[in-house]
Amino acid sequence: MTVPQHASHDEDASIGELVKEVSTQFSTLLRGEIALAKLELTQTFKFGGLGLALVVAAVVIVPFSLTFGLIALAEGLVSAGLWRWVAYLIVFAFLMFSASLLAFVGVRKFKKVRAPRRTIATTRDTVTALRGAGHRD
Repeated sequence: MTVPQHASHDEDASIGELVKEVSTQFSTLLRGEIALAKLELTQTFKFGGLGLALVVAAVVIVPFSLTFGLIALAEGLVSAGLWRWVAYLIVFAFLMFSASLLAFVGVRKFKKVRAPRRTIATTRDTVTALRGAGHRD
């Protein structure tokens, strides 16, 4: 990368002037980077906020939809010739079985969770090494 030569600089520019120019250019670059980051983060949060709102709306709608779907299932069983209370009891039993199955599988998955042994070991080694380096000084 080449540094542009300015007409106002002669070859005998003092170190102080060069440091001042570098400082000014660095400051300008830093302000530009901060402005770009603000712009990108604003757009990211705008899209992220909209996405989050849509997901929350879906999470609110699903339980209501499920309720109507289960009522429709029970009423379908009634129209198939079952007593209404039997149809709703069948839907209730199906829900309880599904919940029990999900809870059983979830508990088994939780039991497989282990502590991050390698991370703990490497962190312990790092702390030990850093303490040892500190004692040498």
